Amino acid sequence: MKALFLDRDGVVNHEVGYLHRPEDVRWVDGIVPLCRTAMDLGYKLVVVTNQSGIARGFYTMAQYEELTAWIRAELLLESVVLDAVYCCPYHPEGLGEYRREHEDRKPGPGMLLRAAQELGVKLAESVMIGDRCSDIGAANAAGLRQAFLLRGTEPEPCPGAHLSVETLAEVERWIREHV
Repeated sequence: MKALFLDRDGVVNHEVGYLHRPEDVRWVDGIVPLCRTAMDLGYKLVVVTNQSGIARGFYTMAQYEELTAWIRAELLLESVVLDAVYCCPYHPEGLGEYRREHEDRKPGPGMLLRAAQELGVKLAESVMIGDRCSDIGAANAAGLRQAFLLRGTEPEPCPGAHLSVETLAEVERWIREHV
């Protein structure tokens, strides 16, 4: 079993800064066709997202979970089924119980390793799409087959093995060609 790992903010939806309300969601162009293609080719769809806004007190875990349920329902209307969504609410500069380092916080591979264990995903056959160097770091640390960096967020080149792309359609094309 292989997975398509997706960062949320910047890949599934546009980055708006500490997103926590459905009315602020704007989908990234190509996310629905990419997910449908991946599903058709046998990939599980797994969102892995750092959510430091919880640690910083900008929104609650309950608000995050409500938004996640809304996102899943909206994608389901487009015949896209997210097999799992993992988040890391921790940050070393956070508040209270969320103030700490955690192996799930990308570039740590914790969320990807958990998906492998819980979903039976073979990491060496899986792919990750992110928009930050921390996404590439997590993909590389987990030993994924391929990592993609969606250009436009990082001002400097990211270290680590990856392919830079302008659009999700480029990833969709790669997935079709590398079945």
